[in-house]
Amino acid sequence: MTLNEQQLRVDLAAAFRWSARLNYHEGIANHFSVSVSDDGKKFLLNPQARHFSLIRASELLLLDADNPDALSGKNVPEATAWFLHAPIHQHLPHARCIIHVHTPYATTLCCLQNKEILMLNNKACRFYKCIAYDSEYNGMPLDKEEGMRAVRQLEKDKSILFMGNHGILVIGQTVAEAFDELYYLEKVAQIQLLALSSRQKLDIIPDEIAAKTRKQWIQYRDFSLAHLDELKKILDAQEPDYKL
Repeated sequence: MTLNEQQLRVDLAAAFRWSARLNYHEGIANHFSVSVSDDGKKFLLNPQARHFSLIRASELLLLDADNPDALSGKNVPEATAWFLHAPIHQHLPHARCIIHVHTPYATTLCCLQNKEILMLNNKACRFYKCIAYDSEYNGMPLDKEEGMRAVRQLEKDKSILFMGNHGILVIGQTVAEAFDELYYLEKVAQIQLLALSSRQKLDIIPDEIAAKTRKQWIQYRDFSLAHLDELKKILDAQEPDYKL
């Protein structure tokens, strides 16, 4: 194991633990992965039937997206996780980290006919023009074609996919970046739903200001690394076994 892989294991385990704390989990469902090879095809994925709050770095499965027998034998990944993550890692090498969750607020938006994130506040502008919306729900992702549908959506300069009637998928170049995107996306969805519930007229930020603010957010990419580092410090003090 390289130092890089070990660090990725620790970072991903930390993301799982914090997702549980923030109620981003759904029982023993949902899945995160991160690439450990230059081509993106070898990746770490959470094991089947393991609650996010208990996941340790050493438990993460090391898989190869090119392996046709990945679902055979012992310690195999959960099928929907494999068919969603493997094609993305196989075809989109820039998608180093992939997070798929059914968070309460963002998933609620996925259930609406108008799923679009509205430019209502500073945080919403972070996601200006970087979300793909898929309204063609086709059941659980239990074949490669469902994963390829996600690939086709994300290859269009998008980093987030709203999977209609399902949940969300976030990609990033690092675990920190993907988790940070997830964190703020859920905050934005919560604010939007609260604003809609007021039944008052929405104050939408103009496109040109939203685009400007999006560029400003991009300059703060190191912010995500600091965010995860701080979360790991809390885990180091309260749940140090995540690193094992």
